[in-house]
Amino acid sequence: MELNIRPAEECKYDAVSLGEIMLRLDPGEGRIRTARSFRAWEGGGEYNVIRGLHKCFGLRTAVITAFADNEVGRLMKDFIEQGGVDTDLIFWKKTDGIGRICRNGINFTERGFGIRGAVGCSDRANTAISQATPEDFDFDYIFGTLGVRWLHTGGIYAALSEQSCKTVIEACKTAKKYGTIVSYDLNYRPSMWSAIGGIEKAREVNKEIAKYVDVMIGNEEDFTACLGFEIEGNDSDLKELNLEGYRKMISEAAHEYPNFKAVATTLRTVKTATVNDWKAICWADDKIYMSREYNGLEIMDRVGGGDSFASGLVYGLMTTGDAEQAVNYGAAHGALAMTTPGDTSMASVNEVEAIMGGAGARVKR
Repeated sequence: MELNIRPAEECKYDAVSLGEIMLRLDPGEGRIRTARSFRAWEGGGEYNVIRGLHKCFGLRTAVITAFADNEVGRLMKDFIEQGGVDTDLIFWKKTDGIGRICRNGINFTERGFGIRGAVGCSDRANTAISQATPEDFDFDYIFGTLGVRWLHTGGIYAALSEQSCKTVIEACKTAKKYGTIVSYDLNYRPSMWSAIGGIEKAREVNKEIAKYVDVMIGNEEDFTACLGFEIEGNDSDLKELNLEGYRKMISEAAHEYPNFKAVATTLRTVKTATVNDWKAICWADDKIYMSREYNGLEIMDRVGGGDSFASGLVYGLMTTGDAEQAVNYGAAHGALAMTTPGDTSMASVNEVEAIMGGAGARVKR
């Protein structure tokens, strides 16, 4: 598979993300509704990918985002810096002190256990990043002057507002102008699109974005809701993947969007909140590659598992150019990320590669 990635010496960054980063407040083993204390983390669909690319895989990364210029925004910057991700591209938006002009997003998340599923309660309307314009970031400077090898963004950011729809499209267009590879996670959330036009708006925006995407990530629902493609005769619970149906759907998508070099998705069967079956597939060069299967995977915190899959996939594609290797990097990284708390991965590349090679969970001394 030929991605024509820009040489590292031409670019300041190996990869950047564009999206919202929220303050995650986590009640630990308890419930949001009864908590008296919360642990604070940072997280966001697009950011989690780029943080993993630096913290686990050692790439030079940065975030393109915006924060309200207040103490919570500075806390978020500190979290990002602790993860080693460059914060120079953050746009700081003036605020009035009570959030009327703009604010920073908050996400309350409880992990779930056994028969009790995970619960998320986000508070993200009117955030600084939802109002950000291309002029706030100067995409020509970022992708042209500084140089970026890979841009990752996604449908969660696109769904934030009418303005974010426009900004993400402009970012992808400009990235492609300078030869940057673009990956995009469709990540369809009907509750987010409902305020700005529903599924019709989701399709309008995502079909435009898809024209600039090299690596598309999404499950069957994402492809149906966002791009209008369907898998015929697939098991609704994904207990058994209809590979021929998937191949047909992706072939149809690739015919409509010949710019797609790879398409990937995770497959999760939820037995309980703490036990899932987990695997992934990737389409490239008209072939489908299946990752190793992680059946009976014990989950500590499932939030961010798909983002860590995307992180490993991007790393594999960037460093090996091999879709089969890449999907296995993604599946292993996603599996490891769900064994620790928080949105973001705490794994190392050595751990990922050991899991890919079949390593067990024996104590390491």
